[in-house]
Amino acid sequence: MKRLENKKVLITGASEGLGRQLAIDFARQGVSHLALVARRGEKLKDLEQEILRIAPKAAVTLIEADLADLPQIERVVATTLAVFEGRLDTLINNASTLGESPMPLLVDYPLATFERVLTTNLLAPFVLIQKALPALIRSKGSIINVTSAAGITGYAGWGAYGISKFGLEGLSQTWAAELEESGVRVNWIDPGNMNTTMHRLAEPDEDPSTWADPADVTAAFVLLAAASSINGKRFLAQEADEVALAS
Repeated sequence: MKRLENKKVLITGASEGLGRQLAIDFARQGVSHLALVARRGEKLKDLEQEILRIAPKAAVTLIEADLADLPQIERVVATTLAVFEGRLDTLINNASTLGESPMPLLVDYPLATFERVLTTNLLAPFVLIQKALPALIRSKGSIINVTSAAGITGYAGWGAYGISKFGLEGLSQTWAAELEESGVRVNWIDPGNMNTTMHRLAEPDEDPSTWADPADVTAAFVLLAAASSINGKRFLAQEADEVALAS
């Protein structure tokens, strides 16, 4: 039996990188309906075609939206719940932005860029959870936030991105504590170094061939979406075995 049979899942930042791979692998695991959110509609359409080749019975809803514009989030959630008939099993807050590449030091960081990064990477997940929460409570669903090593160590030059991930770690812990009795599970995963466009922009002098392919880090996400008991935990994506044991 596929782990996510008949689940309904919302994934942000789905047009490329980790989000794209999560959509593909969740479809492989039997998800009945995917709502995929990204700023680039043409990339979402390409992804939809790939998903339907893999899982012809899956339903896919594409939502073009810029999560830095917080009012758009209400449309994202309303559209998702309309096509999902009010049910939502898993929300994955994956969308994020670096802001600028190369990332400036804080002394030179433009305020407008700083605000956009924090809005996309921190405020948007907060609002998405808040708006989707009634549906997630009904389904006793799973929330998975995508974090980073830059969210537990302040690296010079990682600026607003790292700061936003520090905030996301605290946001995740607080939501997990507040929802502990609700049946909704909140966990967060650090996927580690991945060979994605964003990571190549963040560290242009590094060798991306030494980084993981996004396809190698999705197992932990599948397990957390399927698990019924894990709440308030931080995992490295490579710790899929630990997720399996904990569940």
